[in-house]
Amino acid sequence: MVKVIGLMELSDQDAFAEYRSQVGQTVELYRGSIKNRGLVSELFWNELGSTPFNTYVELEFPTAQDAHAWAHSPEYQLLVPIRSKAMKLTLFSVAI
Repeated sequence: MVKVIGLMELSDQDAFAEYRSQVGQTVELYRGSIKNRGLVSELFWNELGSTPFNTYVELEFPTAQDAHAWAHSPEYQLLVPIRSKAMKLTLFSVAI
């Protein structure tokens, strides 16, 4: 199992609503699911000096190959211009 974590700083709520209404379908095409999403309520440490973020999402895929295929898929890439308007994003995978 692989988790994909997204750390987001939202900048355009309308664009985010449009992105959010479509992104789940692309995840499901690659056998993934959205497990959690929400607002960051408190940042305890930031010793790495990470760019600020206020929202997160946790996706789950059966394999690293599925996660990689989704992130680079033509379906998801069509959403990148909307995503870029909606937010700044850091996206990474974690093997469980």
